[in-house]
Amino acid sequence: MHDPTGSGLTALVLQGGGALGAYQGGAYEALALAGREPDWLAGISIGAINSALIAGNPPERRVARLREFWERVTAHVPSPAWAGVDGPLRAWANDWAAAWGAAFGLPNFFQPRLGGPWWPGAAAAPSLYDTAPLRETLLELVDFDRINDGPTRLSVGAVDVQSGNFAYFDSQKRRLGPEHVMASGALPPGFPAVAIDGRDYWDGGLVSNTPLRHVAENLDGREATIFQVDLFSARGATPRTLAEVADREKDIRYSSRTRALTDMLRERHEMRRSLRELAARLPGAKRADARVEELLRKLGADAPDPTITLVHVIHRHKGSETQSRDYEFSRASMQEHWDAGLGDMAHSLRSLTRAAHPAEPGAFRVFDYTAPNQKDSTR
Repeated sequence: MHDPTGSGLTALVLQGGGALGAYQGGAYEALALAGREPDWLAGISIGAINSALIAGNPPERRVARLREFWERVTAHVPSPAWAGVDGPLRAWANDWAAAWGAAFGLPNFFQPRLGGPWWPGAAAAPSLYDTAPLRETLLELVDFDRINDGPTRLSVGAVDVQSGNFAYFDSQKRRLGPEHVMASGALPPGFPAVAIDGRDYWDGGLVSNTPLRHVAENLDGREATIFQVDLFSARGATPRTLAEVADREKDIRYSSRTRALTDMLRERHEMRRSLRELAARLPGAKRADARVEELLRKLGADAPDPTITLVHVIHRHKGSETQSRDYEFSRASMQEHWDAGLGDMAHSLRSLTRAAHPAEPGAFRVFDYTAPNQKDSTR
């Protein structure tokens, strides 16, 4: 495939979103088919799990490992034969499948804690579910030695329970294991906190459901194409029913205002470029002043910014999907999400191929995916 973005780094950024994460599996498959293997994977929650499955396997096995994970966790959830028909009956079937998974757990992912969570008093791991099966699944499907010693960088985000601060576990800075991935997806009160080096961690989505900022601010001057795959859309219609209110509230909460973050990153990018241009217009003696140099360094304008192309791909849920869609793990829905991610990423890649390479070094471009029958926006 022709790469209009040059020969720089390719990053894949995956948002959290539970069962919707199958969409990211399809999106990655489209990248793999196009020969666009990521150099850097960054994820939150289910995005961290998908990222580990990709980074922890050789390119020729990645799609198969992703598929195996998603088939395992959806294996025993009811998926009625008529579930393929969109409409009120399908919405009911989706909610029923979600209730089944919540009641009985998911194989190879989590299982209910019987009795303990409801008993008064302190508990060693206060949560509704035990995630020990997920650890075994990760150890079986992910080669953590490859993550730590291989060429693909992995970053996963979590929240320190005691401090409330966000933390990134990055394979360039420390060795990662299944506990780091599980910490990123430890959403309370369903899942227990994960202890790492004497600290307890919860799901990174409690603070930010996207690791985009971490990637954009740590490129070290390298030209980059960043594929941001979101599972919740910040934009949507005003709800008219209580069910739609719950649905829309979840979209807004977990979309983490990705577009606003993108706009902020681009504005900072442009501000630093303007500061460098202003500094270049200063008289020689003023430009060489130590105070000017210090200010430029503090403002991050002492070195050129990398050229960044951000491709934003967003899951758009169907009318039959309800507020339970992020914990509805039926096989039918998983396959639909996977196929949607495959198609949407393929469409975005075609759009990117038609785009001209930015003529000016240090540019920040955003390709905002909408739908195949609508006009894409470039910002």
